[in-house]
Amino acid sequence: MDISRYIKNIFEIKSENDFNHLLLQAIDYQLKNNSVYKEYYNTVNHTQFIYQNNKLPLFLPIRFFKSKTVITGKGKIEKTFESSGTTNTIKSKHFVSNLSTYNLSLKNSFELFFGKPSEYTYLALLPGYIERDNASLIYMLKTLMNCSNSKHNGFYNNDFELLKNKILELENSVGKYMIWGVSHSLIKFSETYKLNINKGIIVETGGMKGIGKELIRESLHEKIKHAFGVCNVYSEYGMTELLSQAYSKGNGLYKCPPWMKVFVREPNDPFSISSNGSGALNIIDLANINSCCFIETDDLATIHPDGSFEITGRFDYSELRGCNLMIE
Repeated sequence: MDISRYIKNIFEIKSENDFNHLLLQAIDYQLKNNSVYKEYYNTVNHTQFIYQNNKLPLFLPIRFFKSKTVITGKGKIEKTFESSGTTNTIKSKHFVSNLSTYNLSLKNSFELFFGKPSEYTYLALLPGYIERDNASLIYMLKTLMNCSNSKHNGFYNNDFELLKNKILELENSVGKYMIWGVSHSLIKFSETYKLNINKGIIVETGGMKGIGKELIRESLHEKIKHAFGVCNVYSEYGMTELLSQAYSKGNGLYKCPPWMKVFVREPNDPFSISSNGSGALNIIDLANINSCCFIETDDLATIHPDGSFEITGRFDYSELRGCNLMIE
């Protein structure tokens, strides 16, 4: 398969047929070139799986990223992203041999939901992440900041007073801005300050990680809306093991870019898969071609008829993950 042409084509998907055509290419390529995926495929009853699920791919359990080197092909590793976690937990590692594809996925997806990345200033309230150079969320924000090259871009490590002053400064200047924040820090900010912003967008990235009392998303967003004086709180759904992101513009309802799709499976039957309803979340990310495009996550979700989805929780046995969202 011509990988360069494939990557070009996934960002030009216009229809279901386009997606399915590239999906078949991805399945074939990863079965031939990803030893972990091929071994798992050969271990399960793959013939029965494909028959039951109308030729959907077999989804690789996300836990494999903790114990295996999940790569496709023989490209040089350019970056290793590592999940957050406590000292005693085994962390997932995502070996990325195609940072240029990550950048394309990030920028194209961002533009679909928000417009050109160059039009924004980015304020990042991400304590617990900024100390980690291998966090995909930090790489993501640095990439967006490089697109805008605004002198006001910056990371904040619970520097609430500095953040408040910068927000007020941006409110009185020309241009749009975004505040990206982990849940627990946005909550702490809301307990101290009350603003009324008009030009800014709040993007909540999850990440309670057992810090304080976890809130249902509705309560979390109400506190954030009250603190910043906004009508909607946006959210980003991503994870260390993916190369793409889904976004919510309110109410916790996420939508995927055209090269990404979500499904649900019955928790006790990994081969029972549906494109709507409630269950455990499976993801196809066609941009993740040099790792694994087909991931069986530990998140629980509901997929609606229009293709949007919401996260409703996580398996009890799943460790608290840095980019996980609130339990409902």
